[in-house]
Amino acid sequence: MAELIVTRQGPVATIAFSNLKKFNAVTLDMWEAFPKHMQTLDADPSVRVIVVTGDGDKAFISGADISQFESARASEEAQARYNIAVENGYQAPVLCKKPVIAKIRGICMGGGLGLAAACDVRIASEGSVFRMPAGRMGLGYNFVGMKRFVDVIGPMNAADIFFTARKFDSADALRMGFITRIVSLTNFDAEIDAYCALVAENAPLTLAAAKRAIREVNTDPAERDLKTLSGMIAACFASADYKEGRTAFMEKRTPQFKGH
Repeated sequence: MAELIVTRQGPVATIAFSNLKKFNAVTLDMWEAFPKHMQTLDADPSVRVIVVTGDGDKAFISGADISQFESARASEEAQARYNIAVENGYQAPVLCKKPVIAKIRGICMGGGLGLAAACDVRIASEGSVFRMPAGRMGLGYNFVGMKRFVDVIGPMNAADIFFTARKFDSADALRMGFITRIVSLTNFDAEIDAYCALVAENAPLTLAAAKRAIREVNTDPAERDLKTLSGMIAACFASADYKEGRTAFMEKRTPQFKGH
């Protein structure tokens, strides 16, 4: 069954793409459901970090479910609906105010590569395999999607993976800057849990402001919303968490942030 599985472990929420028989290939329904889950978790103050991953140990996401191409992408209207669903899916991690971590194990290709690129941080297990196969399928990649790759890995690396449609490994992904680290399969779950716990300990308002600032840096200067960013920064300094952070630092203890 193709579905999204949402789980919670304390302040960390996980959305897993599950379509095991097809290496977690994404259906139209899954693309359309993903932003809704992201929005629900973003609105929950008890959630501090969101992890996006694939079900099982074979794949993050292998791409789109090709079996749906004839039905979901055959006509202009169907293609338009599909394109909107995919772009909304890619935008969901970007628009989310909370840190979104891509936990990549195994196959990460096509739509999976695009979704991972939209997350804030990408961590992969050793042995993971990446690919952008658009050139082998005759697909056109839109400006927003291509800019996302260029922002993450630079124009030359983006040209490389699109022009060749080649497979590349975790070491190559690390060299490009697509992932931040490679973790052994043996310790993968524990390392991700530890990383998310580290993030979850920090002040939510500060993380939201930092994420927004990073987003504005990668936005065309003419379209930047620095007023909103300034308001988010001001909210940090006006918060009880700012007082708690200063007090905890002086008392040499771990701060207990509340997000306000």
